[in-house]
Amino acid sequence: MVSRTAAFTRLRPAPPALAAWLCAAATVLCQILYSVTDPGGRTPLTVLTVLCFAAASLADAWSRCGARAAATLALVAGGGGLLAEVVGLHTGFPFGHYEYTGLLGLPLAGVPAVVPLAWLMMAWPALLAGRALAVKPAGVVAVAAAALAAWDVFLDPQMVDEGYWTWASPEPSLPLVTGIPVTNFAGWLLVAVLVQAALHRWVPRPPDPVPALAAGPAPALYLWTWFSSVWAHFAFFGRPWVAVAGGVLMGAVAVPFAIRLGKGIRWARVSA
Repeated sequence: MVSRTAAFTRLRPAPPALAAWLCAAATVLCQILYSVTDPGGRTPLTVLTVLCFAAASLADAWSRCGARAAATLALVAGGGGLLAEVVGLHTGFPFGHYEYTGLLGLPLAGVPAVVPLAWLMMAWPALLAGRALAVKPAGVVAVAAAALAAWDVFLDPQMVDEGYWTWASPEPSLPLVTGIPVTNFAGWLLVAVLVQAALHRWVPRPPDPVPALAAGPAPALYLWTWFSSVWAHFAFFGRPWVAVAGGVLMGAVAVPFAIRLGKGIRWARVSA
């Protein structure tokens, strides 16, 4: 057992963690406002949500693993996501042929600047999920990549319906996810494997094996994204079958991750 004072000191948020929690709260608020906003006015909230989520992930990485980890996350996930999008946009590999409509704002080599931030924002909590559920490097990368790629089952249909990008050949599609080619999800999985392999190799694993929620909001944001996406596609977006498909695929990581986090919280309370 450790003293209550020591346990409180260990779990008390440091300044980067506090910033991460504030950005996470702003993320959730933006998403709630998005769901009740007229479709014509959602774009600013879309961009703001990504900015807040990306900031939360960067601050969370800094809080857990240091400033170098945050910089690595920005370079690998943000830079790698941008590179994958630029290549995909101009060659069709690995996602398939698609075009951005220009609604998302300032482009970088044809890719809206907010898009690589979307890769960054979800790559970090997905890595934490992989590290919470696996031990060996191959297992961590596999789980983390699946955690990241599964999110796109929700993301792509929503963004296409909003008119942010279009697919040249949307068929054959993933079962239950019409209008999105299966090549897109294969491409996401490939890029996710490369990104997560690099992150796991270059970002040190924290000495504490228990990813307590008090250490930062990234795990909570992953679980919130899963739950809110299921609810939103059922209740707001008119895509109930996407809710089912995404709920199952992303839930395959989210549910055991939630159980693991619950055990970690109980362990922290017992230690106190």
